[in-house]
Amino acid sequence: MADPHGFLTVDHREVPKRRPVPIRLLDYREVYEAGDPAQLRRQASRCMDCGVPFCHQGCPLGNLIPEFNDAMYRGELPRAVELLHATNNFPEFTGRACPAPCENACVLGINQPAVTIKQVEVTIVDEGFEAGLIQPVVPERITGHTVAVIGSGPAGLAAAQQLTRAGHTVVVYERAESLGGLLRFGIPDFKLEKHHIDRRLEQMRAEGTRFETGVDIGRDISLEELRTSFDAVIMCTGATVPRDMPIEGRELDGVEFAMDYLVPSNQAQAGQVGPRHIDARGKHVIIIGGGDTGADCLGTALRQQAASVTTLAIGAKPPTERGEADPWPTVPRIFEVQSSHEEGGTRRYLASTTRFVGDTAGRVTGIEVAKTQFADGRRIPTPGTEHVLEADLVLLALGFSGPETADLDLDAPGGRAFTRDESYQSSLPGVFVAGDAGRGQSLIVWGIAEGRAAAAEVDRFLTGSTRLPEPVRPSDTGIKC
Repeated sequence: MADPHGFLTVDHREVPKRRPVPIRLLDYREVYEAGDPAQLRRQASRCMDCGVPFCHQGCPLGNLIPEFNDAMYRGELPRAVELLHATNNFPEFTGRACPAPCENACVLGINQPAVTIKQVEVTIVDEGFEAGLIQPVVPERITGHTVAVIGSGPAGLAAAQQLTRAGHTVVVYERAESLGGLLRFGIPDFKLEKHHIDRRLEQMRAEGTRFETGVDIGRDISLEELRTSFDAVIMCTGATVPRDMPIEGRELDGVEFAMDYLVPSNQAQAGQVGPRHIDARGKHVIIIGGGDTGADCLGTALRQQAASVTTLAIGAKPPTERGEADPWPTVPRIFEVQSSHEEGGTRRYLASTTRFVGDTAGRVTGIEVAKTQFADGRRIPTPGTEHVLEADLVLLALGFSGPETADLDLDAPGGRAFTRDESYQSSLPGVFVAGDAGRGQSLIVWGIAEGRAAAAEVDRFLTGSTRLPEPVRPSDTGIKC
């Protein structure tokens, strides 16, 4: 146990300071200042080393959280690095872009703010790289089996690294010109700077994983061709089809999907300005959807110097603390202030969009909203409360409905996800499905967990047995009480 009295003597939660808002709005660098080692040690000491550590169950990866907290409290960085990587291939991603279900499940959270697990995690991996403790893990032998991984997001990269380390020859296919999936171009640099991705890709290349970019499977190469060329295939294409809002005025110029705005913006930060770059400078921006993607749009629009930014949510403003419907250790629906919300903009709740308003040139000029009311379990607009909000740019941040199924001969009922069994295998023998492509829109941590588990099933399929860990099954949904 880190400190038997830690959670009693340190009863408050500390996280690194964020850079001043006026300063960070001038760039796209990560918002946090350098952490204080003494502060981190204090926070690690708050871990209770519970008899039943619910944080293990809250994390789909089953991270060894009390153990690595203890190691950091004692200043044993090499042990902390080993413990962290025993369950998580990419803690630098989860430590920055995961909503931390482990912290929601922290036992200390019953009557105190939870342990700062995410901050301990990201500090371990960053300091581990700086100290040279994280090196390529080259397989001791090559099995002669070949595996194609389609998609280089969290699930694809995790599956590829596990299978490469098991001795298989792995090729990752990515249709974009750069690797990382939505890690690279879906998440702004102020939440995840891309050198973290590049550093991990260097490790994977040194281990033997091969990468092919600019290859669209189903168009450039058919899935059947891959099945012929490789012993196994893993589909990790994500769930990238955006949810739409098919109401009056949807066709107006200036009504855009969030990713059609974020991806070109993130590409521009990498020096890859394309023809579809959307600049919010001087515009009145309205974001429909109050989740992580909406917050990313908010921070991006503010950095582009939008005239105003308003975020609309159809539901009521969440409470600031857990309610009776969200008991510990479940993930509560509470009011969240992300770094982007600190930077500006207006948040409106109970706002139902009824139509988009435009001018004679076909440009959006505003949206009509009404107050949301609840009837028979449905959220509907309240008649007589309609009013128009000015908008030059409307961003639909409503989540994703499923994977892109065109040109892929795989079973995907309703388009929500590709069909698979408990061993992650699809209806096609030797073709496996992991991550959002199989479970629907989810978290980075679930993508990594499923990529690791699918890798174990592929290893078993190829060799008859496996020593790779299997953290989750496809039917797992999270905390079980």
